[in-house]
Amino acid sequence: MTAMGLGNRDVAFAIGVTLVLAMLFLPLPPVLLDFGLAISLSLSVLILMVSLWIAKPLHFNSFPTLLLVVTMLRLSLNVASTRLILSQGHTGTGAAGGVIEGFSQFIVAGNFVIGMVIFAILVVINFIVITKGSTRIAEVSARFSLDAMPGKQMAVDADLGAGLIDEEEARRRRKELEDESGFFGAMDGASKFVRGDAVAGIIITLINVVGGILIGVVQRGMGVGEAASVFTTLTIGDGLVSQIPALIVSLAAGLIVTKGGTEGAANEAVLSQLGKFPKALWMAAALLLGIGLLPGFPLMIFLTLAAMMAGLGLVMKRSADAAEAAERRRAAQAEAGPTAAEETVQDKLKLDDLRLDMGDALVPLITSREAALPGKIKSLRNLFATDYGFVLPSVRIKDDLTLPGNTYTLVVHGVEAARGEIRPTGMMVINPADAPLDLPGERTKEPTFGLDALWVDTQTAAEAERRGYTVVDPESVITTHLTEVIKEHMPELLTYGATRDLMDGLDKNYQKLITDLSAASPAILLQQVLQTLLAERVSIRNLPLIVEAIAEIGRATTNVARVTEHVRKRLATQICQTLTDGGGFVPVITLSPAWEAEFTDAVRVNGDDRNFLMSPKRVQEFVLQARQEIQKFAARDEWPALMVAPEVRAYVRSMLERVSPMTQVIAHTEIHRKAALRTVATVGS
Repeated sequence: MTAMGLGNRDVAFAIGVTLVLAMLFLPLPPVLLDFGLAISLSLSVLILMVSLWIAKPLHFNSFPTLLLVVTMLRLSLNVASTRLILSQGHTGTGAAGGVIEGFSQFIVAGNFVIGMVIFAILVVINFIVITKGSTRIAEVSARFSLDAMPGKQMAVDADLGAGLIDEEEARRRRKELEDESGFFGAMDGASKFVRGDAVAGIIITLINVVGGILIGVVQRGMGVGEAASVFTTLTIGDGLVSQIPALIVSLAAGLIVTKGGTEGAANEAVLSQLGKFPKALWMAAALLLGIGLLPGFPLMIFLTLAAMMAGLGLVMKRSADAAEAAERRRAAQAEAGPTAAEETVQDKLKLDDLRLDMGDALVPLITSREAALPGKIKSLRNLFATDYGFVLPSVRIKDDLTLPGNTYTLVVHGVEAARGEIRPTGMMVINPADAPLDLPGERTKEPTFGLDALWVDTQTAAEAERRGYTVVDPESVITTHLTEVIKEHMPELLTYGATRDLMDGLDKNYQKLITDLSAASPAILLQQVLQTLLAERVSIRNLPLIVEAIAEIGRATTNVARVTEHVRKRLATQICQTLTDGGGFVPVITLSPAWEAEFTDAVRVNGDDRNFLMSPKRVQEFVLQARQEIQKFAARDEWPALMVAPEVRAYVRSMLERVSPMTQVIAHTEIHRKAALRTVATVGS
């Protein structure tokens, strides 16, 4: 029924527009013309009332379309009335219907010269004053709105990157900016309709007067005076019927475009602002009283107006004083109240998940119109969501006056995780071949990986690029550093709240599967498993499969280590795919038979618990041998996985995570049956 109703309204609107066009060609009887003129006047008044009550211009963004329709309606009625005036005008002033006759008799009052003067004044007011001003304001608003859009969009991106708003609010603000630009652009064009309507009204009036007199004298045998009186009276009535609605619509257009950034209905926007200055009202009252005391001026009228103005100022002053007193009371209560104090303490205790603190010299990197850092941080959040299935918390960016000017710190849960120093106006040059840099500049260390680097100016940076050096802007230095810090702290950032959000995003069947687990707290078990996977940089994007794997083994054990190993087996295809090189092989480093046997013997099983017993000396020997093999490939930026037995995989990973966190440690059972292995080295051979 709703869809049918909407469809019927669409059809009705289309029929209405078609009838408007038909009036340009089909003759209308006086009754229908009266009905059409009444509709035109009613629509104009309705548009004016809506313009007075809207809170902001975008709330009436259909106005340009509506303006075109009502303008076309008036012109069509003008054509229809012209046809009746020229064809039936010789019969008297009622030839074009009762509405035109009523306007002509009421305004003209038997003297068509007075009617012509009033008509001319209305045209001047509409065409030169209201329409011209509205057109100019619409034109400037459209231009400024379009010019300001990039800056406003960057401001939205900056707020989003700083965590001040969420994605939904950012989309809403961007949509509002697009709507605002489109609306003022449409208003700029629509205002030309009003000007054209005024010009057309003048031309049609002249045609009616001249054509009517010629037809009356030549074809109808009327005298010149009689023809001039009848046809001019009818024409002036017709012009007034058209110009009054046009004037009303022009006023509505002016109200909309002049509202600008002011919110609230017209009375609220105007009266509330005038009421803020009661002294101005009192001065105006004094001026009116002074004018009334001048000789020849009506004292009572000016005295009455002065009294009303002074009384209004007094009311506004009392209202403002009462509002200020109430605000002071609320502030005092908030300061003294225990609830407010508790909220303040809670705010102080609350820690940001991720925060970027910047020295005062780095603030332009986030506040200038060309600031690229917020946008890069936003892209970073999208990257982690795609690669790891992990939605990063918002990164709060703030200035810290306690930091040196060019220093920034990366803070995770209130604890400083990393620190760096950059030059906001320079470029960092790094030699990928790890050879000395023979360029002029300030020598430094790249903050993320500790590589030798230089801070240079723009011209030297261009020369460095020609030599094949890596050139990085300050924003990219911070973003790269932030990326590595996040990778290192992903398990900490996956809080219980973030885990609940992931669970809520699952299909209902998988949510039920989690709740059916035998663990005391299924959400905690899921969180711990996901944290363990992220610690080894395994993507958790395939969350439904992870939930299935936990459910499969969850009834047999809730030991996080065993559950995680089972989940890794189910993710074998994903793990192998991420390790596959350009040739389609999975490069692996294996253990010698001696190390494999020693590791297996070191595992002690006691029920559901497993322990690993190996002397620190042997652990150190293994780490040194494994690191030696890994570094051979790391120098070429290659990271083959270390393949071990399933029983010892977690223990070997814990040995290597401090010396080579990039190295993946995989078990034989995690190799997919279709994966092609290529052994590149052996530890202990």
